[in-house]
Amino acid sequence: MLAAIFLGGQVLVHLLRGKIHRRNTLDQMAAVGPDSLFIALLTAIFVGAVFTIQVAREFINFGAGNIVGGVLSVALTRELSPVLTAVILAGRVGSAFAAEIGTMRVTEQIDAMLMLKTDPIDYLVIPRVLACCLMLPVLTLLSLVTGMLGGLIIATNIYNLSDTVFLDSARNFLDIWDIFSAMIKACCFGTFIAVIGCSWGLTTTGGAKGVGQSTTTAVVTALLIIFISNFFLSWLMFQGAGSAFVPEF
Repeated sequence: MLAAIFLGGQVLVHLLRGKIHRRNTLDQMAAVGPDSLFIALLTAIFVGAVFTIQVAREFINFGAGNIVGGVLSVALTRELSPVLTAVILAGRVGSAFAAEIGTMRVTEQIDAMLMLKTDPIDYLVIPRVLACCLMLPVLTLLSLVTGMLGGLIIATNIYNLSDTVFLDSARNFLDIWDIFSAMIKACCFGTFIAVIGCSWGLTTTGGAKGVGQSTTTAVVTALLIIFISNFFLSWLMFQGAGSAFVPEF
């Protein structure tokens, strides 16, 4: 963790100096975004469907079926979409970063870069940090839309709720701050995933066994940081009494 914090500071300093390798950044954005899109959307549609199943049956029993869409939209926007999408990227992208850079470390490719006066932070780390920071909010937004679609399908076909009522409820419950907070969370999570993955890769020792250990530890550490930081971000963003349910009553 100390190495990750130190690396994060180095990334910030290099970014302030404008040292960005554009071609590597675009390559990493393609690897993080489009290559992760299918699994992120598939997860989102089933999460939205399962959440609707659990919520709709209880709300209908209490005569509150008209707010199912709103509850789903709030849950997906504030928590489920940014957190679950970040978890997917931590497992898929964070592990890849640690494995790739760790392999370069144990095979002395990074030492060769230093001999050629190429800074590994500029060439390897910053493109990955920018890619995760920029693409995770996009994936989160698409996951939100897909999750709402999954919930809508279940609500209309299984519980016979009106699609108009479902969507109107979602529109009444959501606020622009909810969308904005999801993007902030996604950007923070993306930064954490990339920095932790790269830091474990750069500090890898012990050959192939060390690469495997770094990869596993990078994923576990990233998941812990995502859940811990999500608590503090939610606490800062949503203090006090909520007002999302007021328009319906």
